[in-house]
Amino acid sequence: MATRESPKPASGREVLEQTLGPLAACWDQAVGQLAIDGQPLSARVPQTPAYVYSRRCLDTAVNALRAVLPASIGIHYAIKANPFPPLVRHLADQVDGFDCASLAEMQLARDVAGQAHKLSIAGPAKSRAELRFAIEQDVTINAESVGELERIAAESRSLARRARVALRVNPPFALKGSGMHMGGGARPFGIDSEAIPALLGQRERLAEGGVDLVGLHLFAGSQSLDAEAIAATLAAWLDLLREWQQTTGFTPEELIIGPGLGVAYHPGDRPLDLDGLAPAFARLAADLDALGDASGRRIVTRLEIGRFLVAGAGVYLTRVVDRKVSRGSTYLVCDGGMHHHLALSGNLGAVLRRNWPVVAVDRLDDGDNETVDIAGPLCTPLDVLGKNQPLPALAPGDWLGVLQSGAYGASASPAGFLSRHPATEYLI
Repeated sequence: MATRESPKPASGREVLEQTLGPLAACWDQAVGQLAIDGQPLSARVPQTPAYVYSRRCLDTAVNALRAVLPASIGIHYAIKANPFPPLVRHLADQVDGFDCASLAEMQLARDVAGQAHKLSIAGPAKSRAELRFAIEQDVTINAESVGELERIAAESRSLARRARVALRVNPPFALKGSGMHMGGGARPFGIDSEAIPALLGQRERLAEGGVDLVGLHLFAGSQSLDAEAIAATLAAWLDLLREWQQTTGFTPEELIIGPGLGVAYHPGDRPLDLDGLAPAFARLAADLDALGDASGRRIVTRLEIGRFLVAGAGVYLTRVVDRKVSRGSTYLVCDGGMHHHLALSGNLGAVLRRNWPVVAVDRLDDGDNETVDIAGPLCTPLDVLGKNQPLPALAPGDWLGVLQSGAYGASASPAGFLSRHPATEYLI
């Protein structure tokens, strides 16, 4: 009688390949250790907790996106995904501009941007200082409301300078399958799409008040792994643009589009089929060229991309401090936790917490032959790094690496909680 063999436990190397796809090759896996340029991270990084970002992975992600984009569509890096200054400076050589969400991000972008870079700022409740800086530096302001348009006009008059403004649109639809809906229904973000035509019709009056209506900011959702849903959303945006051109005669000088490209974070997630989006991007470029021809104006189009460019380029490193058994459950207690990586704990927008891809940094070829709970050092049951997480048998002193940690990590976490030290960041 034939017997069924038990499945071989997955290894850290397999977790890398399943999670990162082509980006896995950017992380050297020499002698079974996670490494960069042949040097193991555990030997290269002096202490944990730490975030390590790979230059090679950043370049590979940008190049992969460029490969499916027509030449007429540029890339804006959304600094909010990861504002680590060395990383932003590195990307300045790779992208066409920056999307900012605060005064500090605009100042950073201006410091690293060249003459050809375009800058924009989005977000509700922009401060007076942010509006004034944007006007003085010719940063495109993505206006989120009629009230904000009035405040922009007031600052423009005060400075005796013209303001470049794009209307951020709250569409009548959301990006299906997205992890975070930014459009559809009532939102604090953007101007409801049904109110857009009236504002476009007032562009001459706005211009008299110092506001040059130069474009539109289109963003319906983020973190989608569904190429068909992303393509359908791009097509829906085009329908709105055509309708507004026909009814108001407005053709945008510039468009900033957030397509919502997602990354695989959890077991069972399939990486986004980026190549499958190439036809949708080609149609977008062709349709926008046609809209521009109708008015004699070329539409400068840029995709606002954050997470997709930087998530796979980052690993969060933490060290096992204690191994304990509590009523049948094995715990690995680590020196890093939710104060450094809030999303890992499930406390950053997740409805239900799901495990992230975690590997034993120095034992990539060992099978994941036990399941453990991983906890951080904080005095709260929310400090969860993994539940029933498959790993090799580890002991105090062993290192763990959390993949896909390059976006919304250190800067999106409560580093001051319990007065703990922040994680160190490295660009290698």
